[in-house]
Amino acid sequence: MTVKTDIEIAREASMKPITEVAHKVGIPADALLQYGPTKAKVTADFIDSLKERPDGKLILVTAINPTPAGEGKTTTTVGLGDGLNRIGKKAMMALREPSLGPCFGVKGGAAGGGYAQVVPMEDINLHFTGDFHAITSAHNLLSALIDNHIYWGNSLGIDSRRVEWRRVLDMNDRALRSIVNSLGGVSNGFPREDGFDITVASEVMAILCLASDLKDLEKRLGNIIVAYTRDKKPIRARDVKADGAMTVLLKDALMPNLVQTLENNPVFIHGGPFANIAHGCNSVLATKTALKLADYVVTEAGFGADLGAEKFFDIKCRKAGLAPSAAVIVATVRALKMHGGVKKEDLKGENVAAVAKGCENLKRHIENIAKFGVPAVVAVNRFITDTEAEIQEVMKAAESMGTKAFLCTHWADGGKGTEALAQHVVGVCEAGQSSFKTLYPEEMPLRDKVKTIATEIYRAADISCDSSVETRFKELEAMGFGHLPVCMAKTQYSFSTDPNKRGAPTGHVVPVRELRLSAGAEFIVVVTGDIMTMPGLPKVPSADTIRLNDQGQIEGLF
Repeated sequence: MTVKTDIEIAREASMKPITEVAHKVGIPADALLQYGPTKAKVTADFIDSLKERPDGKLILVTAINPTPAGEGKTTTTVGLGDGLNRIGKKAMMALREPSLGPCFGVKGGAAGGGYAQVVPMEDINLHFTGDFHAITSAHNLLSALIDNHIYWGNSLGIDSRRVEWRRVLDMNDRALRSIVNSLGGVSNGFPREDGFDITVASEVMAILCLASDLKDLEKRLGNIIVAYTRDKKPIRARDVKADGAMTVLLKDALMPNLVQTLENNPVFIHGGPFANIAHGCNSVLATKTALKLADYVVTEAGFGADLGAEKFFDIKCRKAGLAPSAAVIVATVRALKMHGGVKKEDLKGENVAAVAKGCENLKRHIENIAKFGVPAVVAVNRFITDTEAEIQEVMKAAESMGTKAFLCTHWADGGKGTEALAQHVVGVCEAGQSSFKTLYPEEMPLRDKVKTIATEIYRAADISCDSSVETRFKELEAMGFGHLPVCMAKTQYSFSTDPNKRGAPTGHVVPVRELRLSAGAEFIVVVTGDIMTMPGLPKVPSADTIRLNDQGQIEGLF
């Protein structure tokens, strides 16, 4: 039997007009800014009209640490949302937008898979409604205004050696990580070192995803610290008069995007900060709007629970006043075998002992979710190579931690494959078992916040900081930023900073390489290990096989 690819399944989808999908959750046609028949933005005026409505229940989907074997977190999020609708619940999903970098690099798209997808898949994974282009433009407008200010006399006294604001591009391009700009003579300005990050690592992306409305967006943009003077006085975006123009570029991008699943259920896909170098959650505006429209909202946080869930709880929920009712931890037998020491090429053979060993990673994530007071359930995303004995080993591991695991076949069966999981999640939500709390209080010193995450979530023995990092901790406290949460930039593949240490390592030391202040987004980025804010392409990128066929259809996108 030939298995259809994700893009083939998506292309055969029977999509409904987006006005019909919107009607399911009470969004009138005149509240939509349509981008063709199957995608639209929801207007700010309509969102404002929902403020007095009660909130639905929020369900977070997270995962074990990712492996090359695949876990299927977005696919499970979509499958669970469809499953909730199948059992008669009014449910929506809130997801992140994919970045072009991974689509043409190695990770692929982010619209789900199999029969648990969001469509139109090609549009979502490519230009969509132009949000990322708007973010790139707004970010680089600020870059241009900084260098322009220096060129025309530098009345603010910006020290060109202390310009913190790099440029961005939504593509994996290692050649741009470190550059020198303004070369070519006097008319081109003053040469200085510069560099590019990927758009999803931009503070503008984080701000868009945390802003509550246009006024809040403009305030946050104005608060961005872009440079320092020679006497180390901070220069903000508003000082170079960038905040107003940046807001204009982001006016439409701030409105959530509405699309549909293969089963024609409504989904918001909005914003997309990376989870290993940013906070990894879709926009606050999309999540809060969904909670006003539906009784159950399923959302996801990027990569494993050590990164995505921790930042979802400690940054997004803290800032937005959200209180999740349940968390679903996605795992696959294949990935657990890799955490148990099996190589990718050997995954097809049954290995119950490796599954048992790999389940230490799953157990660690269950323990960690409990520290936030949120009840967890495990979703086992089934592959055809899984054996009954291996599946039972995962069930046993979950039960040993006081939770339940459900076998899910949404990739092959859509929402039908998650009905049992959906029923259980509804029971957990309605039982009111959640007593959500953040991991650390705002008043805790910044260094202690980092150490708390490292020891409590990563199970490290300690953190290590050189003298410059220790000094920076003190500087940020003195500048009045000690109350901000921290956003850990760490490899997604391990609880440690070594991507090769799978399973559940303990006793390691987390090296803190750098601290980056995101004054507009209102968090401190803590760079650990060898994490990169501009990824490179692999030796054989996905772009090699992406093309148009003779019918003008896209092939190779996944």
